[in-house]
Amino acid sequence: MPANYQLQLAASQFRSANGIGPTDPIRLQSWLLKLDVMAMFKPLSDRFSGMAIRYDKHKFMLINANHRISKQHFTVAHELYHLFIQKEFVSEISNAGRFDRKDTNEYHADCFAAYLLMPEEGILSLIPSSELSKNKLSLPTLVKLEQYFACSRSSLIFRLNEIGLIDRAKYEGYLQNVKLSALMLGYDAELYEPGNAGLVIGNYGVKAKKLYDLEKISESHFFNLMSDIGIDITAIDAGNEQE
Repeated sequence: MPANYQLQLAASQFRSANGIGPTDPIRLQSWLLKLDVMAMFKPLSDRFSGMAIRYDKHKFMLINANHRISKQHFTVAHELYHLFIQKEFVSEISNAGRFDRKDTNEYHADCFAAYLLMPEEGILSLIPSSELSKNKLSLPTLVKLEQYFACSRSSLIFRLNEIGLIDRAKYEGYLQNVKLSALMLGYDAELYEPGNAGLVIGNYGVKAKKLYDLEKISESHFFNLMSDIGIDITAIDAGNEQE
């Protein structure tokens, strides 16, 4: 079985095993909690989309908050491949969305992310029958698809090309002025802008508090750990005293 078919199957089974239907969009923040993956969103260099680390049962990812929300979603799905599908994985710094065949693991992670976020059945269900011939997809349909799946335009073009609905060369123009094209069609701009800086998903705070309650770490250490994720415990304490 070709590698891409194996990746499609892995993505489909991963969706099914975690209660996501074949046509449903994925709410990645809620999904990360369910999968018990700790994720932190921090401003990083544009050269990196993020990284993932797996140690024993512990899974962690760091996502570049300087990237567009749509790109962040793709990076999260990319890192899920490393954490749950790739064999003998420990850690990796990623540049998701390049679909670079020269780096096998990164290419497989990109393909998996595309299949996971944009299942073929879901894509086909949203395309008007008049546009289901090759190279007939309109810009409004493309924007509707990327909004529904909360994906980047470039990853959507890759996926539609793989399915056989478009020739990529004929749609290169749609990779320009992506945000403007969505705004002109009445969509919100959030998907096309950076965001989530400082967001932490997972039980980081729970673990830090448990260590403090068990007297494994000092109060100052606990305060520093919480400060690392943008929570000022002293300000919370001061607020409680005022009440």
